Amino acid sequence: MRAIVGFVACLVMCTQVWALSLSDLTDKDAGGGLKEALTQGAAKAVDMLGKQDGFLKNKAVKIPLPDGLQQAEKLMRTFGMKKQADELITAMNRAAEAAVPEAKQLLVGAVRDMSVDDAKKILTGGETSGTEYFKGKTSAQLKERFLPIVQQAMDKVGLAKSYEKFASKGAKYGVISKEDADLDNYVTEKALDGLFKMVAEEEKAIRKNPVGAAGSLAKKVFGALGG
Repeated sequence: MRAIVGFVACLVMCTQVWALSLSDLTDKDAGGGLKEALTQGAAKAVDMLGKQDGFLKNKAVKIPLPDGLQQAEKLMRTFGMKKQADELITAMNRAAEAAVPEAKQLLVGAVRDMSVDDAKKILTGGETSGTEYFKGKTSAQLKERFLPIVQQAMDKVGLAKSYEKFASKGAKYGVISKEDADLDNYVTEKALDGLFKMVAEEEKAIRKNPVGAAGSLAKKVFGALGG
């Protein structure tokens, strides 16, 4: 009997949440719910990527060699250098995995500093408007934090230096961009791309299924948006 009563109570509460509209929410509730959801999504994305194989085994964000050197990679494999090619790709992805945990503090800080106007724009914007807010607020600082970690990780791989010598020649002939010829810079940019891609996926998931959101206030706010 208690189980039935509990189920009915839950059903009533859920119905009340979904019956709300955004206009029924105070600015405090709307902002608080959004902050709960964005903090949850950002933390989950960082935790997912900032571990061994977070990039390497995730096809959506795995870092390949730059486009201009894809042919070179094929030649390396053809001439018995498969191991070296794999080592370089693994090293790039390991460097990204080592850098990404640095993002959590900055992303959470961006959520904390969010204004009421920022919150309203995100709530009424597109399905990844929160991620775009993160990009605008944190990209420059994230790159500054990621780069030295990536450099330290890549310095341990002798093959990375060989790559950069080869790539610098390719850049002279326009085979590869100057930015991609700098392996540390390339990996850092790809790490950022991967991070924001996963943050966007988490944001879309919360908007699509508010019941799965971590906090009750986030459920209330995103439930109202879905209503």
